[in-house]
Amino acid sequence: MLRIHEFLDEGLGHSSYVIDLGDGTSALVDPPRFPTAHRAAVERERSRIAWTIDTHSHADYVTGSPGIVAREGATFIAPAASHLATAHRPVHGGERVALSATVAVVALATPGHTPDHHAYLLEEHERPVGLFSGGSLMVGTVGRTDLCGPDLAVPLAHEMFASLHRFDELPDDLVVYPTHGAGSFCAAPGAAERITTLGHERETNPLLRAPSEDEFVARLVAGFGTFPSYFARLPELNRCGPRRFDTIPVLDRLTLEAFEGQIAAGATVVDARPFRTFASGHVPGSLSNALRPVFASWVGWLVVPDRPIVFVLDDDQDRTELVRQCLDIGYESLAGELDGGFEVWLARERPAATIPVVGFERLAPSIIDVRQATEYGTGHVPGSINIELAATRAATVGPGAHTVMCGHGERAMTAASILAAAGRHDITVFDGGPDTWSAATGRPLDSGR
Repeated sequence: MLRIHEFLDEGLGHSSYVIDLGDGTSALVDPPRFPTAHRAAVERERSRIAWTIDTHSHADYVTGSPGIVAREGATFIAPAASHLATAHRPVHGGERVALSATVAVVALATPGHTPDHHAYLLEEHERPVGLFSGGSLMVGTVGRTDLCGPDLAVPLAHEMFASLHRFDELPDDLVVYPTHGAGSFCAAPGAAERITTLGHERETNPLLRAPSEDEFVARLVAGFGTFPSYFARLPELNRCGPRRFDTIPVLDRLTLEAFEGQIAAGATVVDARPFRTFASGHVPGSLSNALRPVFASWVGWLVVPDRPIVFVLDDDQDRTELVRQCLDIGYESLAGELDGGFEVWLARERPAATIPVVGFERLAPSIIDVRQATEYGTGHVPGSINIELAATRAATVGPGAHTVMCGHGERAMTAASILAAAGRHDITVFDGGPDTWSAATGRPLDSGR
């Protein structure tokens, strides 16, 4: 019996899938670099991985397909237009690949999100039973078309319009399994659900319901926000083939002297402790980035690629999760963590820095809101200035005291740590977000930009 299992990386907004083919074999669709949960699911079904399928050249994460080929002996299906340098079976639009005696996938060339993009129509007994839409059709939206450069955004949006009409002859009740969705910088703004049907999208998706191609393109391009800078690096890494890791490496523990030696040699210090802990004391010049599902996105956006990274962590934090997230976005120069954490730094009488966390009654005259522009536009403290977190280093922040704000405090502390590392000592962080401020003051938020 054919079964499909979904696996979600909330931080990257990435969905991947295991197709249990019902004959003792399985296929994976857009697997991550470390498909541990996928393998466990396959083993529970007493199956083996025979196939792995990528829909396009991924920019947001390192593909797991080459590693699956090496470990499992699986066949890797990928668009011929991806021009992969790794072992794979290239397929062209319209090509049908039998995965078992009763199940097949049909490659549908659907350029738009990327020039090489394929969706895959899943068939059982030659009847359509699912559509793996990758970065084309998503819940309430479609994939953004500017990841290959701003000059291609509009031409690829026109291609996306044509690609979506490749699905016109498919039935309304066909289940759609996208790779990108809520939380993904690869998607234009959409809904929170992850799986949909063609009929639901035809009725509700505002982009599918655009009255003309020109209106579709205009709406799509107008919705683009910024995206992490590491996206520019990963397509080529995935094309050439990422370094193989059979297991997630252990993060080395560094003596204080070795930790300081890494800093002297140019390593970036990333403090992954909760932001309030960082606020009360941290290594001067370190970058606050609390370990949470979106940790990797901010590493990839704010840390110089290939520069060694050293970490400060609390005892109870998950080192394996931290390493996995870094490797998932191609950051492999992980030099280690300070053994004993910040307590060792203090015990050895090294200098410490602090950043005050304040409530609404201690807000500075100037408020910097570091959320994405789309978030800022939905509601912000009147008079606040929007400087997206990723732009903090390059922005000109005027003299005087400033309070930094985001939705909860994590991104605000990251921005404050960047400003502090640049020599600003008049920065505070708001404990909460605009909704916290509004509830405390009884004043409405401003929705204008």
